[in-house]
Amino acid sequence: MNFLTSWSGGKDSCYAIMQAVDQGLDPKVLLNMMNENGKVSRSHGLPLSILNQQAEKMQLPLEGIPATWGDYEAKFISTLKTLKAKYTLDAAVFGDIDLQAHKDWEDKVCEASGLKAVLPLWQQDRLTLVNEMIDKDIETMIVSCNTTMGEEYLGCILSKELAIELQQKGIDPCGENGEFHTLVLDCPLFSDRIKLPQFTATTYQDYCFIVWEDFR
Repeated sequence: MNFLTSWSGGKDSCYAIMQAVDQGLDPKVLLNMMNENGKVSRSHGLPLSILNQQAEKMQLPLEGIPATWGDYEAKFISTLKTLKAKYTLDAAVFGDIDLQAHKDWEDKVCEASGLKAVLPLWQQDRLTLVNEMIDKDIETMIVSCNTTMGEEYLGCILSKELAIELQQKGIDPCGENGEFHTLVLDCPLFSDRIKLPQFTATTYQDYCFIVWEDFR
């Protein structure tokens, strides 16, 4: 079964690909929805240059599609249809864990595109998932977070100890509710570790995020 991955650049979409491959599925292409100018990812605020690095390390093509929130769904569906034909796809893989509204939306857009929605991480324990990702050598860095966590967490590598620390503070260790987002620096899917530009931290509208040197 050939599949597309909804690729955020973070840990959950990465582990979802790994799980799908373990189940015998064949990855063909990565899809990331970008902001209007097509330079930064809409979900995690990652520069296209970093996403391209990740794709190159996986030897997979990356489709970065500019979109507004207003036309996001329409563009997502039309892109799924285009990529289904281009890569002979059967399924789309997503990294969501247990937010039902997200699954409902993914089922909806896949049904409209004639693809099967596959969620390898669905309804698994969040802390267990983080530990599994770390045990399977997925190295991730926190690139954005809410002000409950604060700027001091930006740039931190997600570890088992950090996951427990976050949980003890009442923060979901997977960041499933949007508490934080990650960037995969290395994993078994990559030929080698990605290289990052310099960055600084900033806070805007109650959210902390990394500002990459190339995009100041």
